[in-house]
Amino acid sequence: MHKEFLMGNEAIAMGAIAAGVDLVCGYPGTPSTEVLETVAKHRPQDCYVEWSINEKTAMEVAAGAAYAGSRVLVTMKQMGLNVASDPLMCVEYVGVKGGMVVLVADDPGPISSQTEQDTRSFARFSKVPCFDPSTAQEAYNMMEEAFALSEKYGTPVFVRPTTRVSHGYASIDVKDAAEYVSHRPEGFIKDTKKWVIFPRASFANHQRIEKRNAALTAEFSQLRFNRIEAETDANAGCRKGIAAGGISYTYAREALKELGNVRLLKVGTPFPFPEELALQFLEGLDEVLCLEELDPVIERELAYLCGKHSLHVKIRGKLTGDTPSAGENTVDSVKKTVAAFLEKKLTEGSSLDLPPLPVRPPVLCAGCPHRASFYAVKQAMKGKKSIYCGDIGCYTLGNAMPLDMVDTCLCMGAGLGIAQGVFHTEPDTSCFAFVGDSTFFASAIPSVINGVFNQADFTLVVLDNSTTAMTGHQPHPGTGRTMMGENVPAISIESVLKGIGLTCVETVDPLDHEAAVACIKRVAAQQGVKAIIFRSPCIAIAKPAGKCAVDEDACIGCRTCIDEIGCPALTFADGRAVIDEGQCTGCGLCSQLCPVSAIAPAGKEARHE
Repeated sequence: MHKEFLMGNEAIAMGAIAAGVDLVCGYPGTPSTEVLETVAKHRPQDCYVEWSINEKTAMEVAAGAAYAGSRVLVTMKQMGLNVASDPLMCVEYVGVKGGMVVLVADDPGPISSQTEQDTRSFARFSKVPCFDPSTAQEAYNMMEEAFALSEKYGTPVFVRPTTRVSHGYASIDVKDAAEYVSHRPEGFIKDTKKWVIFPRASFANHQRIEKRNAALTAEFSQLRFNRIEAETDANAGCRKGIAAGGISYTYAREALKELGNVRLLKVGTPFPFPEELALQFLEGLDEVLCLEELDPVIERELAYLCGKHSLHVKIRGKLTGDTPSAGENTVDSVKKTVAAFLEKKLTEGSSLDLPPLPVRPPVLCAGCPHRASFYAVKQAMKGKKSIYCGDIGCYTLGNAMPLDMVDTCLCMGAGLGIAQGVFHTEPDTSCFAFVGDSTFFASAIPSVINGVFNQADFTLVVLDNSTTAMTGHQPHPGTGRTMMGENVPAISIESVLKGIGLTCVETVDPLDHEAAVACIKRVAAQQGVKAIIFRSPCIAIAKPAGKCAVDEDACIGCRTCIDEIGCPALTFADGRAVIDEGQCTGCGLCSQLCPVSAIAPAGKEARHE
């Protein structure tokens, strides 16, 4: 063993490697992304890694490998679990041979997600066992246990870190390479009774799953990740207890350092719930405070046990209004909640009395080609009845003023379907659906086919910046490079669209404003499903062409450059436009909009009359 300073996601990845993982696949999504990237960086030679085109495909790839005896890890965020749920539910009924761990990083807050979803609740719904780490070290340790449990019972197993576990750093005890589990897949053995899902087999397997989970409630009561931490002598006889899981357990421990220890139940496996251990915890208590993110999972389980065993213990938490029903917990919020529960006063100055952080509204980066794309569509459709259906990615930020070009945003790929629904309701509306290049491959293609088949009329706008930008520039089928570092033929978006029936597909550089506007007017006038591909690389992967410059003598202070596109590199001072050279990438969009040509493109002099 040795120590390494690791992010929680890195610890999870290193735990999987130490557990002998053979295949890792997933789809990028904050806060889960670094898990797969870390495996790719440190993987043994016989470990295969891929970014799949979406979570459903990743789950199916992993299922095939697990059927063949591989230890597999599938990574995603909580929103991705929705996409992966179809194969996951069936895999739970069919079972696996090699260990399958499904890493789902939840995002309380939410910090970077559409919804607050709790994978612990999904675990109960899907009947899949779930591990809930409270620290980066525990997340590392849980990986080996999760793989072993998966193989022992032939079931997928969830590991569910939340954002603060995934992205927190700590000094971790990790195994040396010589201590890694040595695993060799047996290979796929044909057995149609096992691997072909039929109703009769599913009925029998459902019974097996229920019996297994009932047995796991007892087994998990003995697992090291679940435990009771007793009160100290100073608090002996206290009839109050605290139950916590995940990062909230760590916060509870921190709070009790100041407020005095009470009996504390740590729940590391929220499903199946460790009932025997929980009953030991409840014995002799009058009240229990439950601390958890996000759903009242522990609270409901304890309340159920009290009713089942006629225990007169008041269970307090989200359902009783003692803890917030939404959002993430913090050290300070937990400390205040625990102090109120224990009827104790916090030591003066115990919490950092800091001013609120400044508000930093989300905005497209300076020089982002998406800004030029949105602005071109806005100008081309000015005065026409239009709807702009957005999607998940950097381009969601096109909703910000002054662009105001995202009227709807639901989930990945949904903009295409929404545009079709609006058209069928209001045929006189010009409908646009924006989607990124990565999302196009992940979830947009079926909706394009649906539109062609059902004779819809809308304009698909593919914002192709040659990467998966928002989650950290991961490769996708259009980039021509895999996560294994292999150069492969890039899949052409134009060819895909033409292959499924589109006759009008045009590609244009959004940073050529005049050409982009003309293209939009031309394409939008066509009937049926048509597409514009705005192709320009993300400024994070393309070298800047230099800086634009303002001719102070020529600038008339009209603010057109600032008020029209909202580029963060543009400000206004002393009645003139000012370019922040630290942010400007020289994209030149502002120079094309200036009515008096007072802004020079990168490497050129301003042209003014």
